[in-house]
Amino acid sequence: MVTREDIENIALLSKLFVDEKDLDSLTEEMQKIVAFADTINNVEVSTGEFDNINNLSNVFRADEVGESLPVEEILKNAPEQAEDHFLVRKRA
Repeated sequence: MVTREDIENIALLSKLFVDEKDLDSLTEEMQKIVAFADTINNVEVSTGEFDNINNLSNVFRADEVGESLPVEEILKNAPEQAEDHFLVRKRA
């Protein structure tokens, strides 16, 4: 059960200002969130398989080796380049 004191403590820890008139509605909303999380936590998962709930198989195409583009064509629009690679600015 989430109480007004819990909401006030969370607000204090997160350095958020919560108006007194909003405490009741925030308490109700937080209680709904916690109840939903409890519902998810209490679901029985040992009876079913969840890895293929849509009954899909081999939905990805097979990898195929193909021809690469020439390095010159790949680098032709690069703003900065050296030899056969892109140059990027160092971030601080």
